[in-house]
Amino acid sequence: MNDTAAAPQVFKGLVGVHADVTAVSKVMPETNSLTYRGYAVQDLAEQCRFEEVAYLLLNGELPNRRQLNAFEKEERANRKISKVLIRAIESFPRKTHPMDATRTAVSFLGLEDPEAQDVSEAATRRKAMRLYAKIPTAIAAIARLRKGLRPIQPKPELGFSENIFHMFFGKVPEPEIVKAFDVSMTLYAEHSFNASTFAARVVASTGADLHAAVTAGIAALKGPLHGGANEAVMHMLKEIGTPAKARGWIDDKLEHRALVMGFGHRVYRSGDSRVPTMSKWRDIVAGLRGGQKWIEISRILAEEMLAKKNIHPNLDFPAGPTYYLMGFDIPMFTPLFVASRITGWSAHVLEQIADNRLIRPLSHYVGVDQRPVPPIKAR
Repeated sequence: MNDTAAAPQVFKGLVGVHADVTAVSKVMPETNSLTYRGYAVQDLAEQCRFEEVAYLLLNGELPNRRQLNAFEKEERANRKISKVLIRAIESFPRKTHPMDATRTAVSFLGLEDPEAQDVSEAATRRKAMRLYAKIPTAIAAIARLRKGLRPIQPKPELGFSENIFHMFFGKVPEPEIVKAFDVSMTLYAEHSFNASTFAARVVASTGADLHAAVTAGIAALKGPLHGGANEAVMHMLKEIGTPAKARGWIDDKLEHRALVMGFGHRVYRSGDSRVPTMSKWRDIVAGLRGGQKWIEISRILAEEMLAKKNIHPNLDFPAGPTYYLMGFDIPMFTPLFVASRITGWSAHVLEQIADNRLIRPLSHYVGVDQRPVPPIKAR
């Protein structure tokens, strides 16, 4: 084996490594707040619609009325997806996970895009807008087709979040439900160099197009240690079933050192700054949809994890039951995350290509030293 006495320091998971600079988002240690372009995300979620936040991420500043109107007009004009793509989605195996279907649909959108091979900043911005507009339509089509239902065409007169409900369910719910969903879109939109964003930036650094970078981002987001955690949280809550079983369930998991989904975060140590806002809107949705037992189970789990492990919940913990109470199927939770995070991914890809250098880290080899290939009779 190689001599490892002079081995370089290896940061597993790249913990503590600064790979590049970014102006898109930051967690401010002094306030424990995630900020987008300097604005606290909890303030954006409460005071702005997701369209305004998407504009902010992609353009650096919040829009004025004229800019927002133009932005919304362009997004709404690009919502439709082709009949060819719908037929392709119909051909997917019925048991395909919606994240795999979403990844494939985005790759298919790249095949259809008229500027697919143009990696200039101007073309990338136009493609970012098309993906922002079309991904929700593709996701809604996936959701309906996997249940044997026909896709519903988008309505240009509806806002971003209202239109998603229309395409999923054929109707728009109460304003409070729409607002809660819109809040979740803002909270999920961006989070610096997380795994999926870094994956997208690595692909973009090779000179590949936006669709390739976003496809990589979706693949990374599928994992339960990243975006897939919101699905895992709801499966966990359903497994527990009732508040009476919650304390025993969590005690058993902790005794056996099992992973409890929806808790802990690589960046936050004093609690995820997005959780209070999402929890507030989860509780509002639960009040409208009769979901008090999920709130009570969640409260017990959070109390036990904090008291016994000093670990706080992350955004996925309140987001999972919120989506469930809204009527979304559990496998669709992470694709909904994609509909939000496309804005953050696109912002980072634009940042990457503006001052690009191929991302190519080193590895420290610990395998067998160089040796000759023996003849087959000696093996």
